[in-house]
Amino acid sequence: MTSDVNEPVRVLVASERPLLRAGLTALLGRQPGIDVVAEACDGTEAIGAAGRHRPGVAVLDLPAPEPATATLAGQGIRVLILTPVLNRPVAHRVLRAGASGFLLSDTDPAVLLGAVRAVARGGAWLDADLLGDLLREFVTRPVAVAASGADLDRLTPREREVLALIAQGLDNAGVARRLYVAECTVKTHLGRVLAKLGLHDRAQAVSAAYRCGLVRSGAAA
Repeated sequence: MTSDVNEPVRVLVASERPLLRAGLTALLGRQPGIDVVAEACDGTEAIGAAGRHRPGVAVLDLPAPEPATATLAGQGIRVLILTPVLNRPVAHRVLRAGASGFLLSDTDPAVLLGAVRAVARGGAWLDADLLGDLLREFVTRPVAVAASGADLDRLTPREREVLALIAQGLDNAGVARRLYVAECTVKTHLGRVLAKLGLHDRAQAVSAAYRCGLVRSGAAA
């Protein structure tokens, strides 16, 4: 679920490290437009708290975040992963599980706040080294959009345009401004792109755009 621009971003913080969890809660809780609605000490507790409090964003600092990520993302909650080290295999797995962001936990507080707000708006936020890895992976893989074999010919010109802008890093509001359309129109186009290509989420759509050559490494938004 994306956050309405007029409503506070509802955030769930989950970490097995009590000091970090308390620090994240304090940092996020004093920011305008952000409301920390729940805390959790592990993935199971995070899933239960999400069901009770319905956050828009879950900030997870967990040693094995994939199961919680998949469950929360499947409920429409945007997931931002924090980790003390950049473990690329884990990062790739949580992104495939539906995470919208991946950051080192010692990142600058301003960067973290920007990431929370970006994913709440429907965007993505990745550690720079990981982003480079993913771009290289996407452009070197054989052309393939989805297991169903669907390809970009299924899309209308406008849907292709929306997909390309999203793959370049724009959130829904940014795409709407670029195309001079309403944000709800962008959401409709993105939903049709996912349905036509047999994809499940925004991350898979970005992957498809790079794999098919719709956008390439180095493209600027």
